[in-house]
Amino acid sequence: MTPQSATAATEPTPLARKLMARIAADGPIPVSAYMDACLNDPEHGYYRTAQPLGRSGDFITAPEISQVFGELLGLWAASVWQAMGAPKPVALIELGPGRGTLAADALRAAKALPAFQEALSLHLVETSPVLQSEQARLLGTGITTWHDTINDVPDGPAIIFANEFLDALPVRQLVWRDGEWRERCVAHDPDQGFLFCEGSLAELSTAEQNLLPCDPADGDIAELRSDATGLLAAIRARGDAQPQAALFIDYGHGEAAAGDTLQAVSGHRYAGVFDAPGQHDLTAHVDFRALAKQADMAGLGAFGPMAQGRFLLQLGLEARCQTLLRAGTPAQQQSIMSGARRLVDPTQMGELFKVMAVTAGLSEAPPPFGEQQ
Repeated sequence: MTPQSATAATEPTPLARKLMARIAADGPIPVSAYMDACLNDPEHGYYRTAQPLGRSGDFITAPEISQVFGELLGLWAASVWQAMGAPKPVALIELGPGRGTLAADALRAAKALPAFQEALSLHLVETSPVLQSEQARLLGTGITTWHDTINDVPDGPAIIFANEFLDALPVRQLVWRDGEWRERCVAHDPDQGFLFCEGSLAELSTAEQNLLPCDPADGDIAELRSDATGLLAAIRARGDAQPQAALFIDYGHGEAAAGDTLQAVSGHRYAGVFDAPGQHDLTAHVDFRALAKQADMAGLGAFGPMAQGRFLLQLGLEARCQTLLRAGTPAQQQSIMSGARRLVDPTQMGELFKVMAVTAGLSEAPPPFGEQQ
């Protein structure tokens, strides 16, 4: 193993000590295993113990910025439900629902179509006890059910939201070195702390090989999300009997490219990926072209990606804002406009964030992808 980079040693967190012992016993671990431990370790993982959202947390998501975001998604869901043939019942599933703000706003918008509202049951895929408690306070438990994975949600027609969910799925990193792909791993040195290194030639499935960049240069890094493949397979399995439509919204790139996008965030600022393991959020950009390929290989329809700004504008963001402005105080009006601008401005979230729809059992593209040129 050849070290590639390092960070200065600091007082180890409980998870850091656990990882040190693991590496000492078994050797360096893949980047995907390090990321998974930092986020999901049963005792010390970030999502098991932290309240990450909001001004007092580490980051803020679109539903927390503007109520219009969740309301438009609720109206999108109603339109898709009608395209499904208005099945009753229908599950509204949210993956990684944060504090439940998106779901609350979407359900409020669903009241505009009473038949849709009556058909709905809400299913939240959430493993964080901290966030489950927040969601229960906001949404109540009347029509809400919690699950560890999408596989636990009962079969039937479903509309699925995944806002900033894929970016937190562990990424496997490969390095092109001397004409072959090698596994990028995490090692530990008593003096240098955690550091990247390169492992042996990576074993790749045929599906993974199809997702790798063509003609890589020496030192290029490729990122693969096997958990996304599993998620899409689960959606396809649900779609064998009943229609499914999933909406993925995340930051990332629309064209496949090599590069290291793994990053840590703490207190709304970037941190080192080896700083305080288990206490910072770790994410990596979503490769939407790879996601489209994964959906195709799973036998699903894939539409997009489309820039978030364009998506929300085509769904009627401006008209919804005008309605809210007429009823708001000056302070509320300023908040509505600044929030909407942040969602769609190309220099803020409008271009960096992309939207992709994935479907099973639907013959047409969901809105607004049918109008995409």
